[in-house]
Amino acid sequence: MRKRQVIVRREEAPRSSANSSMTIRSVRYGECQKNHAAGVGGYAVDGCREFMASGEEGTAAALTCAACGCHRNFHRREVETEVACDCSSPPSNGA
Repeated sequence: MRKRQVIVRREEAPRSSANSSMTIRSVRYGECQKNHAAGVGGYAVDGCREFMASGEEGTAAALTCAACGCHRNFHRREVETEVACDCSSPPSNGA
């Protein structure tokens, strides 16, 4: 499951120009990193490769993985950030 989080941020620009930027963040949860053998002093993971929500967005089940049953926090979080700049220059007077 790929969750997308969009953050729009306008930065204060100097009065002579009208620049704005937009930051887009894509959040994806990868393989499960829960150590199932921690109680006996070992290290063993279950092999779950990607988080898949058990329920609809906004419910408690959305935080539980359908494949391994672990909470989303045990899965590696990958954040991709993309910054798009809408830079425009002031119109010229034709001189």
